[in-house]
Amino acid sequence: MKTNVIEATTSFEKWLGAQLPIIRQDLTLKHRHMAEAAFPFFRATFYRWLQLWPKVCGDVAKAPAVLAVGDLHIENFGTWRDSEGRLIWGVNDLDEAWPCAYTIDLVRLATSAYLAILEEHLSLARREASAAIEAGYRDALAAGGKPFVLAEDNQWLRLLALGKLRDPVRFWDKLTHLPPFTAKPPREVLRLLEESLPPRSNFQLKKESRG
Repeated sequence: MKTNVIEATTSFEKWLGAQLPIIRQDLTLKHRHMAEAAFPFFRATFYRWLQLWPKVCGDVAKAPAVLAVGDLHIENFGTWRDSEGRLIWGVNDLDEAWPCAYTIDLVRLATSAYLAILEEHLSLARREASAAIEAGYRDALAAGGKPFVLAEDNQWLRLLALGKLRDPVRFWDKLTHLPPFTAKPPREVLRLLEESLPPRSNFQLKKESRG
């Protein structure tokens, strides 16, 4: 196992570069965000968590295995529209899903809540956060593990979600302050964008990318 987070990060990014094209500008931005506070550092270093999890958590890490989310934290929950157009709330980031002890999701989610409380992003006690996570996990198991359909239940959460959707200021402010991308876009990215756009926009994207 790598002895420190710098070595672990270097090793992970080297492996990642062998799997897909790496945009160095994005990695530099990621590193800058990692240095800002504990929570963004926590979010960005799941590979290090996996290295330390069995050693630090001991018997907790030996719990029965399920298909775990893995890199779970409080910002991995959000809303989307299902095939019927209904507003859904649940886990929306599953790219690290893998069979693992079910406790990894509970411990990592609670840890992220503790960090958010420490940085005053959540205004509740750690005991309350832990109790809510445990109750939510038990209730979700009893309900079959499905996300919330906000048109049917949890009206308070629906109102909260719709309020956030109506206020795009924070999203666009964050987007417009990103550094400009000056390198040539990877071909695979352009191909995926072209395939997702209507024919007329598709043609326009090709024209602009060439010109």
